[in-house]
Amino acid sequence: MDSVIERQVASAPLQLFADDALRVVLCGTGSPLPSIKRAGPCVAIIAGGKFYVVDAGVRSTNNIGLFRLPGDRIGGVFTTHYHSDHIGDLGELNMITWAQGREEPLRVFGPPGVRRVVDGFNQVYGLDRGYRTARFGTKGGVDPNSELQALPFNADAPAVVLQENGLKVTMFPVEHQPGEVAVGYRFDYSGRSVVISGDTVKSSKVIAAAKGADVLVHEAMAMHIVERMEAAFEGIGNDSVSTILHDIRAFHTSPVEAAEVANEAGVKELVLNHLVPSPPNAVAERLFMRGVSDVRSKGVTLGYDCLMLTLPANSEEISQQCLARP
Repeated sequence: MDSVIERQVASAPLQLFADDALRVVLCGTGSPLPSIKRAGPCVAIIAGGKFYVVDAGVRSTNNIGLFRLPGDRIGGVFTTHYHSDHIGDLGELNMITWAQGREEPLRVFGPPGVRRVVDGFNQVYGLDRGYRTARFGTKGGVDPNSELQALPFNADAPAVVLQENGLKVTMFPVEHQPGEVAVGYRFDYSGRSVVISGDTVKSSKVIAAAKGADVLVHEAMAMHIVERMEAAFEGIGNDSVSTILHDIRAFHTSPVEAAEVANEAGVKELVLNHLVPSPPNAVAERLFMRGVSDVRSKGVTLGYDCLMLTLPANSEEISQQCLARP
């Protein structure tokens, strides 16, 4: 037991934080529909000695722990919009990274509304923070470093929202009704670039932001499968779910459309993420990807939890591996 504990304690993959590459880790590729294999949407970007999280879907903090990303290395959270499946784990992510040694409030960057979300989580977790930080904090009281810190930005047009340690993060607006504001992000570091679409329909705004990027991580909804699900729920008289399944097809992107976006933007690798519905096996994965190869025959990956892409600095190389769980 001592030897297992020693391996676990010493196993944080600090080599991933070297400045030799831009790295992308899928911490959650699922959707609000239940999945054993996939947490809610979450992407970690590792650059400049830190990791940054785009969205914090339910159970994504658990994956971050399983992937051994050290909490004291978190640089911030970037929110794409405020649907519950994208922010559900924000409170847990905040508390766990503080417990692991984070020494400043966790920055949360986002479009208008982020302050209300952050204030809400700080309030909901207020008692928990008081109990934990009074006992374990260094000053015997509530540690202000355990709070979330809102950093709102105007989302009307593309803009740089963070520059530090050689990393540049550019926000761009996308189209995701009925939410009033939704954005995506582009990360540039050491001559490499990754774009995360957020939730959106097929959009010229994503194409413009992703022009010439190395990797595009794009949401994907298999419309042909969701349509059949709608009919099935309608058949059993569940009008609530069937109506939702009908409506959501109007503000998401199909896998084929995501492939078209990648082609028009000229990206090297397309990674499909936030999969609706989350395919549970290889057969479902093939059905999910129907028609994609007709549009884009190579440079497409169906994302899965633990996938890490490594983009060596000032190179054309893109490698993939599973960031193995201990």
